[in-house]
Amino acid sequence: MANTTLNDRALIRLSGDDARGFLQGLVTNDVSGNLPVWAALLTAQGKALFDFLIWADEADVLIDCEAAAADDLTRRLTLYRLRRAITIEREEVLRVHWAPEGDLGVIDPRFAELGQRWLAPADEDGAGGVEAAWRAHRLALGVTEGRAELGDGATLWLECNAAELNGVSFSKGCYVGQENTARMNWRQKVNRRLLVVPITEADEKRQVISYPELGWSVEHRRVEGIDPAKAPAWMHSALLSPGS
Repeated sequence: MANTTLNDRALIRLSGDDARGFLQGLVTNDVSGNLPVWAALLTAQGKALFDFLIWADEADVLIDCEAAAADDLTRRLTLYRLRRAITIEREEVLRVHWAPEGDLGVIDPRFAELGQRWLAPADEDGAGGVEAAWRAHRLALGVTEGRAELGDGATLWLECNAAELNGVSFSKGCYVGQENTARMNWRQKVNRRLLVVPITEADEKRQVISYPELGWSVEHRRVEGIDPAKAPAWMHSALLSPGS
């Protein structure tokens, strides 16, 4: 079997006193129902600090995040924990796995064409290369993730295409950054969006990060400057709606 471990992903385990309830009051998506879901922890202004997938493991919750951000995210969650009896620590046995197709795991909750994702111990051979394949596959579908692409606290969550990629609930109640996020949605005022464009069409003034080796540029563009014909299909309805 081919290697499937995403070595640039890490898992944070939350266990103890109602871990789901703890996250429910912090993150953008509804974690009270079926998991996994894609979600984020925002600033009070509604800008994305961390994005991740949230999984259930019996009574525990596992956060599937970029490995480079795991320690910072753990510290941030610990600050919110206060005196609540919840343990927040790195998961050392399970790892995140991905395949572009097949029947292992579950369909990525953001967008079905992203492929299959599951949690299991690391592949025995420990070989790399899956991360590059995943990035190429994801960017080709116009999907951004991680601090480097989402702007590290500089981009509003709805500008990260969170509504279109199932990363936000507008009915779950309060969470950090909820007020501004809900207001933007209510007024339909998402004026800018993250967009993956061919590197040959890059605009350095709007560029967040580039991947010359893959031929892609991630950019933060005004909606009126996005040609729907060149945007991913999952974004079309948002670009054509009156408030965009």
